[in-house]
Amino acid sequence: MLDKSIFVLGSFVLACSAKVGRFPRPGESITAERVTIEPGGKGMNQAIMARRLGVAVDGLMAVGDDLAASFAVPALEHADLPETMLVRIAGQTGSGVAFIDAAGETSLAIASGVNLALSAAHVREKARAIEGAALVAAQFEIADAPIREAFALAQRAGVPTLLNPSPFRTVHDDILGSTSILIVNETEARGLAAMFGWDEDIATPPRFIAELGPAILERGPGLVVLTRGAAGAIAVMADAEPVLQPSFPVDAIDTLGAGDAFAATLGVRLAEGLPLAKALRDAAAAGALTTTRHGVFDALPSSDEIAAVTDFQTSSIAQKSA
Repeated sequence: MLDKSIFVLGSFVLACSAKVGRFPRPGESITAERVTIEPGGKGMNQAIMARRLGVAVDGLMAVGDDLAASFAVPALEHADLPETMLVRIAGQTGSGVAFIDAAGETSLAIASGVNLALSAAHVREKARAIEGAALVAAQFEIADAPIREAFALAQRAGVPTLLNPSPFRTVHDDILGSTSILIVNETEARGLAAMFGWDEDIATPPRFIAELGPAILERGPGLVVLTRGAAGAIAVMADAEPVLQPSFPVDAIDTLGAGDAFAATLGVRLAEGLPLAKALRDAAAAGALTTTRHGVFDALPSSDEIAAVTDFQTSSIAQKSA
């Protein structure tokens, strides 16, 4: 059990998602099977996931002065997260709209609102918490400045950092250089390849292992993970064999929060000192379990649920090998 907090540079978004048989065509109105309105945002989701793993969580999240902001405090209370994570800034609270089709695939639009007003000055006010954390995690629903400041503080204090550059934009050299763990999906990996001036095929699994992953490692991170949805995940480290993590077979109904569940679980498990293979397995299980339920807030699994899935898989493999 960690005796330090996970510090999440968060984003708060009031999320509306519609479960539909198929994505609507331009100009078309269709019937939704289900509409869910809930507190979300990649940072909020990752903070909730970390807390459900039983670790203490601190961090920063911005909310505005509109009606949507009123969802934040009850959401934090329900998730057992500290209200002190909130920064109140004049403006519009982040919001998002998603469609989820019959296969569980998603199409998503986010208006970041005051999430983009979170600043380096806000981060400096939390410097002691960052320097005393077990891990500092960030994503790209906030601006570069607070990430740059928090990661620099963490790096100077010897605190590992985790970056999930989603939604993707250019990852500047100083941020990448102060990132310990980089987690990207296939779309984000292609974005990185384009950023480096390489062809997108370098993001395919064989070339990610042989070329793109090692090239990213040379720019700062100690671990780079490529998530591939139902195809699993691949992790590369310097001077080590790549680790291939298969997915857990589930009947997916909503993939919206799977990436956040994976990222937070991997970060927590590594901060707890688990071996990479075990941390990846727990992360894959967390992501898979999240897809079996509607929405994200109540779909993110507990540590016990993750253990039940991984223990069952381990037992099944042992029986087949016997």
